[in-house]
Amino acid sequence: MAGNRFRYGQWRGGPDPLAPPYDVRGAVDAVGAEVLAGGSLREALRELLRQGPQRRGGLDDLAARARRLRREALRRGDLDGAVTRARALLDQALAAERDELRGRDDDAARFAEAVLDNLPRSTARAVQELTGYRWASDEARRTYQRILDGLRDDVLGQRFAGLRDAVRASADPGAQQRLAEMMRDLNDLLGRHARSEDTTDAFAEFMRRHGEFFPEQPADVDELVDVLARRSAAGERLMRSLSDRQREELAGLMRQSLGDRLAAELSALDANLRALRPDLHRGRGERVRGDRPLGYGEAAGALGEIAELDELLDQLDQEHPGATLDDVDVDAVARTLGRDAADDVRRLRELERELRRQGWVSRDADGLTLSPKALRRLGGTALRRVFADLTAGPRGQHDLRSAGAAGEVSGGSRLWEYGDEQPLDVVRTLTRAVRRAGAGVPVRLAVEDFEVVETERRASAAVALCVDLSYSMVSQGRWGPMKQTALALAHLMATRFPQDALQIVGFGLEALPLTQQELAAVEPDMRQGTNLQHALRLAARHLRRHPGAEPVVLVVTDGEPTAHLDPDDGEALFHWPPLPETIEATVREVDRLTRRGATLNLFMLGDDPGLRRFVDAVARRSNGRMFTPDLDDLGEYVVSDYLRTRQRPR
Repeated sequence: MAGNRFRYGQWRGGPDPLAPPYDVRGAVDAVGAEVLAGGSLREALRELLRQGPQRRGGLDDLAARARRLRREALRRGDLDGAVTRARALLDQALAAERDELRGRDDDAARFAEAVLDNLPRSTARAVQELTGYRWASDEARRTYQRILDGLRDDVLGQRFAGLRDAVRASADPGAQQRLAEMMRDLNDLLGRHARSEDTTDAFAEFMRRHGEFFPEQPADVDELVDVLARRSAAGERLMRSLSDRQREELAGLMRQSLGDRLAAELSALDANLRALRPDLHRGRGERVRGDRPLGYGEAAGALGEIAELDELLDQLDQEHPGATLDDVDVDAVARTLGRDAADDVRRLRELERELRRQGWVSRDADGLTLSPKALRRLGGTALRRVFADLTAGPRGQHDLRSAGAAGEVSGGSRLWEYGDEQPLDVVRTLTRAVRRAGAGVPVRLAVEDFEVVETERRASAAVALCVDLSYSMVSQGRWGPMKQTALALAHLMATRFPQDALQIVGFGLEALPLTQQELAAVEPDMRQGTNLQHALRLAARHLRRHPGAEPVVLVVTDGEPTAHLDPDDGEALFHWPPLPETIEATVREVDRLTRRGATLNLFMLGDDPGLRRFVDAVARRSNGRMFTPDLDDLGEYVVSDYLRTRQRPR
């Protein structure tokens, strides 16, 4: 508007409304901390969404609220309230009728009393037998009609929210005619939809004629079906929640109140909706208890709310394969748990999307997992923890200086010697020639003028890190330090020594090569067996792929070998105590590595005497070393040993 003036300044009304409601890197670090502590990667990512960032607003909070509301709905009242109310009204009508008949002394009055005295005890059958009864009392007749009209109001009002006003005028034959026509047209529309016919025009015509009965204003047939099917399912659940006697009573009263035509149309409608939405909760009853009698509409509404909460709990559990937060119906969350709960779901969705968009996580068939980018961050965190524990002092250099043809330029040069393959330093060569012969063109070169570029040749290493994946590593609290150590070493080699080749080998009953991503997600081997022989065989395979590299094998274990591969069929054989065949097969792999010149160092966790004897014997046999670090020092030992081993020349 002309003349308006605006001033802008720093926001002072609380938290920045434009700031994202989550810290993506903080979420990744929280997952990483859980993994480095020995937790499961899958569980850590799952718990991030279940607990929510900063442990608030997660799926568990929403599920707890849904369960609390479900418990409250189960205590809402007595489902048999419709029959109880009908019985009370019938007793009231009969009492008024008997009072009227006692004041008369004719035979008709005595006959009417006899009819009333012989009514069935069943409320539904009594109401049915009184259909043609000529009431002497106007009050009694009105009370009896309230039984039929009230139940008709409840039943149709529960199914069609917009019919409440029309149903109240149901004593008018015109109103009942309009109800029957609407339900007939509705069944015809749903039948065409079930046959996959194009119902666009038919739906528009239906809403033009009967839209007043549907305040929800559905946009298409699918929305209309969803609304009506949920209410129909709630009605079925109500009938299944009653006892056999209560169910029979209510069904009889409904037939009486609706009449043959409406009852037939309603039955056809339920059949159509059941066929179109077979996925809804229909077959299970509920034990709803409470002191307050619930009418049909209230009881069905309570059961419909319970069904929606059950469906929502299934979505929030995220247990089915391929489950994502997109499966959670935000509108249903808003209806049942409130707008703030729906906002929490949207924030969790945005967090998951942002984690994927920024490349921190990816999704596979088993759910979310960390991406290589996140693993680099996790490895960096593990390495910083290890280096924080290393004592001050020189760690040893990784480089071997020599004037070789291949390598990195050092910045220096030297005189050429026969046999040198280094590139010529053209500038210094020409400078020496000019100094020797003076300025002039052409510049004449002599043998003593030539200089070559000096380079550094970096020695590469092939490192196999064999880590024990047996269950004892978890039960004794060694799983986290093992993962942290392996991830720290992998990050160190990838960032500072990229020319080295690392292969992580996990072993339990059998051994298998692992990537960083697989290591972060790996679970303990629940089968018995420590197959070090298979692990060393895979380590030797890795060393053979890098014949010119320094061979290094590092083993982290907490148990002596109890399994080996059968030479005949390759199957893993387990036995406790260890068989001589297992020890011999493992030692043969140690000897093969030793003949290749591999450095074999073993890191023993725990104080098992059998393991100590075995590790000590292997270290002496292979000229390797044995370490017995505390768990907190495992990473420091392994990383320091790698650097020390790489320092010594071949």
